[in-house]
Formats: sequence, structure tokens, C-alpha cells
Amino acid sequence: MEDINISESIRYIGTDDKEIRLFENQYNVPNGMSYNSYLIKDEKNVVMDTVDRRVTTKWLENLDKELNGESVDYLVVLHMEPDHSYNVKLLADKFPEMKIVGNTTTFKFIEQFFEMKDLENRKVIVKEGDTLNTGKHKLTFVMAPMVHWPEVMLAYESNEKVLFAADAFGKFGALDTDEDWTCEARRYYFNIVGKYGMQVQAILKKAATLDIKVICPLHGPILKENLDYYIDKYNTWSNYDVESEGVVVAYASIHNNTEKVAKEVEKMLEEKNVKKVVLVDLVHYDMAEAVEEAFRYGKIILAASSYNGGVFTPMEVFLNHLLHRNFQKRTIGIIENGTWAPSAAKTMLDTIAKMKDITVCENIVTIKSTLKESNIPNLEALVDEILNK
Repeated sequence: MEDINISESIRYIGTDDKEIRLFENQYNVPNGMSYNSYLIKDEKNVVMDTVDRRVTTKWLENLDKELNGESVDYLVVLHMEPDHSYNVKLLADKFPEMKIVGNTTTFKFIEQFFEMKDLENRKVIVKEGDTLNTGKHKLTFVMAPMVHWPEVMLAYESNEKVLFAADAFGKFGALDTDEDWTCEARRYYFNIVGKYGMQVQAILKKAATLDIKVICPLHGPILKENLDYYIDKYNTWSNYDVESEGVVVAYASIHNNTEKVAKEVEKMLEEKNVKKVVLVDLVHYDMAEAVEEAFRYGKIILAASSYNGGVFTPMEVFLNHLLHRNFQKRTIGIIENGTWAPSAAKTMLDTIAKMKDITVCENIVTIKSTLKESNIPNLEALVDEILNK
């Protein structure tokens, strides 16, 4: 295991999974995934969360190496999702005297996932502001319901000023991957946590009262420097604010005719010196990345073929992803294509109407089968309107 020193007494015992291709059986992770777990070595030894079943063996090796013959006194369960809690019972069986620390909902879920006959005698139930003293270290628990499960909590270690952040501040990718944090953290945030911006805002307000030197998430790198940058990103994301200036052109095309329209719009935008134009082919683009792009920028033009009296399936899927992740505070332009009964615009608008604080451009463009010279003025009017909104 790579030696990742949080401190002499707070040890990293997690591990990378370089073989996984779909995280949660839906998100592409070409650079793998890290499953983070931590050991606080003190008068009482504390494990902070376990790991996914895929990396159990390596995790146990890492734990045994750091324990060096000692036992575990406490297991703190910050999050009960199986990629972090799979080994709760295994660890409890391995250390029969070990206590398990969680809130009331934590233990409700433990009883749903595992059959543990002696659980009642091992429970240490905590609530907001409760502490656990282990010797030189003191953990203070911060409840974080719906970030992004109802039992989630964070733990602040005040001696070394470490925040154990559960799934907050996590990212896709293994720890040994050399890549920009922001891109994969953004994709992770909006696809997994994005629906719960209000709850994340509540946690950020609590975190602002703490003197934090290190953030230890359950996925992704341990954050030790420039913490204001990461916290500011989370503040922007959870407020659904526009992060970058630019326009996304997202299209779903059956026979490439709608694609030609989208590329014409892209050209128009670039000719008007738009700072950033992102062309998203929803048929071939990674859907999680398409969601990320939509949340990053403030304006989006949707172009889609009509299909079965509705809209072509990739656009329908995309809009439902946005809806379910609380998409808001954006300006949207609409382009539909249809040969005999164009239906894409109405279907897209029906979904958009369920979103909050969305401005829809008045110039809705209808293409009949293929792009023609007569369509250009309407497209130009849409481009001008969305840039001036």
C-alpha cells in the first residue's frame, strides 16, 4: 500500500480498486475508484468506516499492518452505503469486544443489512455534538442527513483538526491516478449528491465553525492544502450557481440531421466569441459527464429529434437525470426536429416545467427533417436570445 500519512496517529487503511468499470453499476470510472478507511491509533483504537466487498482482503491487510497486533476498540460508521459498510459485521466478528458508533438511523440500517445477535450490547449511539474520547483524540459528531443518505454523519477530530467527511468532498478515480480533482469531483458530486444541495449547504455552514486542517473523504484524495478552494467549489455546486461562463449544446439525433443543426448552432456561438461552447452528443457521450456539463454552465441549448410522439430517448433520459438532480437557475433554448408531427419541443418543455427557476427562450425552433437555409434566421434569433438573457 502507498504510505499516505495523515499523521503519525491517523493512518490511511483504504485501498484502490483499479478493476472496477462501473461505480454503483452505472457510473463509468476509467481510472478506478478509491475506498477510503482510516485508523486512529490511540489509547483506544478507532476504525473510521470499512470498505466495499471488492477490496476487503487488501483492506484487512492494511488494517492488520497498522494495528501490529493490537485490537480495535471502536468502529465509527459515518455512512451505511455498502461500498463503505460491507465489512461492519466482519470487523465485529474479528474483534468481539469492539463497540460500534453510529446514530439511531445508522443502527436501523445495520439491522437491515446484517444479522448481529450481540449488536444491542455493542451500540454507542451518538447525536449532534456528541463526542468520543480515545485518549489524545476527541471526535465530535456532526449529523448530515441526506448527504446523501439519511443516516450520514461527519466526525471532527479536534486534536489534529481533521474532518472525516463521509461522501462529501469525494471524487471518482483511484488515488494513484494523476488527474485534475475538480472535473471528477464535479461529476461525482452532481450525479451522486447533487439532488441534496440544501442539505450540503447546511453542512457547509456547520463546517465553517470548525478549524479544519485536513479533510478525509470516503472516496478520493485526502485534502490537506488550499481547503478554501474545495469548500468554495462545494458552495457553488450545492447552491446550484453557475460555475463557468459558456453554453452547452446538447443534442439527440437519430439520422444525423439534428446533429447537423446542433453543429450549426455551435458554429454560430463560436462566431459570437462565446467563451466556451460544449457540444454534447447524448447518444455517445457519457451521461454522467453530460449532467456535469449542464450543471457547470449557465446556458444550455437542447436539440432533439421527435420520436414515438415524444422526444428521442437519449434526450428524455438526460432531462430526467437533470430533473432528479434538482437542476435549476439556468437558461434553456429548445430546438426540435420532426418530419410529419414534431413532438420533441412539447415533450422537453413538459419535463423542464417541473424544474425550478428555469428561463426558457421564447424562440423555439422547429426543423422539418433537415437543416435548410430558411432555418438559419430562426437559429440565429435563438442564439442571440440565449446570449442576451
